[in-house]
Amino acid sequence: MLNVSCFYRLSNSLRRQLHVGSTHLKRRKTAEEKKSPRIIEYSPKKTQTSNGEASAAASIWRHMSVAQLAKTLGRPIDDVQEAMLYVKGADNIEATAKLQDLKIIQEIAKKLGTKTRIVATPETAVEDEQKDRDVAPRPPASAELLKARPPVVTVMGHVDHGKTTLLDSLRGADVAAGEAGGITQHIGAFTVTLENGERVTFLDTPGHAAFSAMRARGAVATDIIVLVVAAEDGVMAQTREVIQLAKEVEVPIIVALNKIDKPEANIEKSKQQLAQMGLTLEEHGGDVQVIPISALKGTNLQLLAEAVSTQATLMGLKADPTGLVEGIVVESKTDPRRGKLSTAIVSRGTLRKGSVLLSGLAHAKVRGLFDHNGQPLTEAPPGTPVEILGWRELPLAGELILEVETEKKAHAVLKYREHEAQREKIESSGDEIRKKEEEHQAKYRAEREARRLAGRFRTRGGQRVKQMDINDGIPRVSVIVKGDVHGSVEAILDVLETYNSNERCRLDIVHYGVGNVSEGDLELAKAFDAIIYAFAVETPQAKAAGDVKIRSYNVIYRLIDDLKEQLSSKLPPVEVEEQLGEANVLQSFIINEGRKEVPVAGCRCTKGVLKKSHKFRLLRDGEVIYDGHLESMRHLKNEVDSIKKDVECGLRFKDTKILAQAGDILQCYATQMESQQTDWDPGF
Repeated sequence: MLNVSCFYRLSNSLRRQLHVGSTHLKRRKTAEEKKSPRIIEYSPKKTQTSNGEASAAASIWRHMSVAQLAKTLGRPIDDVQEAMLYVKGADNIEATAKLQDLKIIQEIAKKLGTKTRIVATPETAVEDEQKDRDVAPRPPASAELLKARPPVVTVMGHVDHGKTTLLDSLRGADVAAGEAGGITQHIGAFTVTLENGERVTFLDTPGHAAFSAMRARGAVATDIIVLVVAAEDGVMAQTREVIQLAKEVEVPIIVALNKIDKPEANIEKSKQQLAQMGLTLEEHGGDVQVIPISALKGTNLQLLAEAVSTQATLMGLKADPTGLVEGIVVESKTDPRRGKLSTAIVSRGTLRKGSVLLSGLAHAKVRGLFDHNGQPLTEAPPGTPVEILGWRELPLAGELILEVETEKKAHAVLKYREHEAQREKIESSGDEIRKKEEEHQAKYRAEREARRLAGRFRTRGGQRVKQMDINDGIPRVSVIVKGDVHGSVEAILDVLETYNSNERCRLDIVHYGVGNVSEGDLELAKAFDAIIYAFAVETPQAKAAGDVKIRSYNVIYRLIDDLKEQLSSKLPPVEVEEQLGEANVLQSFIINEGRKEVPVAGCRCTKGVLKKSHKFRLLRDGEVIYDGHLESMRHLKNEVDSIKKDVECGLRFKDTKILAQAGDILQCYATQMESQQTDWDPGF
């Protein structure tokens, strides 16, 4: 028992010693210390940095990127990304990733030992962000990266001057026979190997005025223009347009004077006309070569090829075959078996299968590359025309093609471009919206003033007028346009824009697109009672089409002629007057018929034939006195039905109050209803 009690006393004393706080050990102040004034101690100053300045807090803002955070913290981006691995919620550590939460940004800065302060988003950061969202062509490549490339030659000229036949002779293929009516409907691009072994990329553009936009795209994408001029016709409308276009884009011209084998060809006259258009020919000391050729017989084609090769050598055409691809869309179409396709010319980089491309609001992951003969290609270096398979959306002809690193980047750029397009559309329509708003306000004020003047109670009661769209009574033709390629649809729409007779018959374009006629097009046509114009595309069977009118054409002129007939058929018939004869009134006298006295006009027919069954018009000094039918027509004493020229007769009108006078003119005429024709002139 003694040992146990000693143990407890010892443990309690130790416990008291362990629980003694610092306040129990504090030294008491002396009397002198209590009398002295209170000493205030201040915290030490901030530590100085190596350059002698106090460390400042880093500025942060919402939605800043990882790269921007590294820049504002003054730390390498690798350090920031490593710190993000230890911060909850900072999952995406890519340099372009956006940090939405300010708390996460503050935590990252804290891990790196930096204080922060929240500020508004700087303008420079907004500009950098906008710049990073879109893609643009790369800066010019350095000289050591440039390598020679084939020249891009565009064959241009007036319709039916032999452009396609020339290309047939150059590449030994019959293309013109495959064109509808021998007319090129869209741009063709292909590569030709000349006899000297050099490769040349040729573009064949349509020559008709309806395809001016397509020719403009061809000129922009080209290095050299071969202007085909028929020696029998000389300079024509599209020839002048091509010369003007070449001057604007500063592209050299080589003139191919075609059809010199024809007897009516006049070479010297054609050269004079070219000189009058401002072309300085070589024979006059200029730099424009004129090569007389016959595309059909192959005359002087070798000279033309040498001229193209020489011009390309003088220009020293080179391009960078490395890096991201750049190019231009020449044409686009929808193939029912292969999907959306585009013909393009690569201007920089080397296009390969699997590349991710952007063109306007369309993008593609390349699934296949083909040449103009449909043969697959493994790659397409600069200057090569290639057909691209794999577009998600159909690109527009003339748009720039740019390659991006990943599909994720492509989707981000597309989203930004769509947003910008919508914003520009809103801005462009702002004036129209404001104008309509002002009109609405003016109408509202007028109605409010009218109600005020009418009195408060006078406006009540009565049936409200139902608001509905009032049909103006003007006939209309609704159309849906479907084409094989974007260029053809664009050309048709350009022609339809020239229609300017909407006050007589309205022309409504319900829908247009590239590809075959689908079930959706049929339903749309039924809803709007529209005619479907299918241009060089497949159409459904008559049973599937039902009552929908589908018109298939492969030549644009015939399509427009059909549309003109449809517009004319909607116009109401008009009354047309045909003058049959004319007579002079020689004398007016009164006869007795029973107990009545009736006036009779004694006349002589001076022109044509007078027929009793038709209408007559009595004119006196150019003024119409009577317009109606006859009661009686007599020659001598006999009632007759007609009077020939130079025969006298007596005429009695149904209106007995009309009294003719000597010198009056009497016209016999007939009226009939005739259908109207539209006055639309599309230019061909």
